[in-house]
Amino acid sequence: MRDTAKYALDAMMKAGADKASCVATKGRKDEFNVEANKFTLLRTLFSDQLSLKVIIGGKKGTASVNKLDRDSVDRAVAECVALTASASPDEAEDVAPLLQNKNFDRRIGGADMDALFKRSKEFMEQVKDEFPKIELAGMTSEFNSGNATYVNSNGVEFNSQTEYYNAGSFFVAKDGAKASSFNGWDSTVTSLDAPFMDLGMQRALLEESVRSIDTRMTEGKFVGKVIVTPACADMVWGTLIGCFLSDVSMIQGTSRWKDSLGQRVTDVKLTLRAAPLHPMMPVGERFTGDGFESKDFCFIENGVLKSFALSLYGANKTGKPRALNTGYYNLEIPEGDTPLSEMIKSVGKGILLNRFSGGSPGPNGDVSGVAKNSFMIENGEITDAISETMVSFNLVEILQSIPAISKERISDGSSLLPWCCFDGITISGK
Repeated sequence: MRDTAKYALDAMMKAGADKASCVATKGRKDEFNVEANKFTLLRTLFSDQLSLKVIIGGKKGTASVNKLDRDSVDRAVAECVALTASASPDEAEDVAPLLQNKNFDRRIGGADMDALFKRSKEFMEQVKDEFPKIELAGMTSEFNSGNATYVNSNGVEFNSQTEYYNAGSFFVAKDGAKASSFNGWDSTVTSLDAPFMDLGMQRALLEESVRSIDTRMTEGKFVGKVIVTPACADMVWGTLIGCFLSDVSMIQGTSRWKDSLGQRVTDVKLTLRAAPLHPMMPVGERFTGDGFESKDFCFIENGVLKSFALSLYGANKTGKPRALNTGYYNLEIPEGDTPLSEMIKSVGKGILLNRFSGGSPGPNGDVSGVAKNSFMIENGEITDAISETMVSFNLVEILQSIPAISKERISDGSSLLPWCCFDGITISGK
């Protein structure tokens, strides 16, 4: 990958680039597939990718190709350079400066496919024995390996080698003609010491799917509390980053927090980090797509806005500080003070929310959608599974006062999150 990236970079500079960057990656995936509770496939997949960026006279061109032979690289370089002719100059376009080049080796000794098969078979048998009403509509268990190189015209170079296992399940509970909604869980690990059933929320979500065969609609409309589980992270945390912290929202000026750096924007209970170096993030990012070494940082610390999720381009465009990693991945929220059991007891009427289906949030943080794989909480107890229940709220408003954050946290290998209780959410049934 290093030779390929260097060749492409040299070709771009010879073609007239003022500045250029290149990322070359090669990956391999050895994968077992399960469908309808049966092994159906063992396959090996290969993936190559070359992504190019060139700047000529302040005008940017980009190109990518999934072949790494010299002819393919030459064509991609020519396409990348040609695209600058029709681009508009933008002084915010740049490539990362040279700070310190590094190699990152996160190999784990290669694949143990026998052990991977045994864990997969063990999981299928546990599902059959413990959850006879569950149908594994799909399951993949895989060993992934890859290496990547980033180089640019300022002399920056990062090389990375990674190896890890991933187990993902997709399931539904059935009882005769009745069935639950589909649900799933995915975990990334660097060892096969633990059964797949014990990873993250896997067992809990299977149990809840069985309980979701019979559902009831919520009566009427009310404002109450919602406990968002780690399985439903995007509804709050993904929306927060996209609406208030991202390149798009900051450059367009739609972020309600665009002038709030250093100010309190949420309840003091909340600290939100982008933490790719955390030991529970086995494949956390090590360098960004625009050529910086990734470091952990806080978006929000004790309620105070500490950083946006700006790339180099976004930082140059807005004049705000660049984020220390890509920011959308490897999210961590420290544990709170409240045991989950006590959090549930504190809810008079509300919802335990595992999955959310909704449209794109409004730029002001308005969110609306349907609660899926979720349960009513009544008088401090989780009661029935619910169906066709709408939830709507404004993200800025519910973050101002967070009743509780759980002591318990769940890791899926890409994030480390607790259960969070929010108030002032409109819940609508029939």
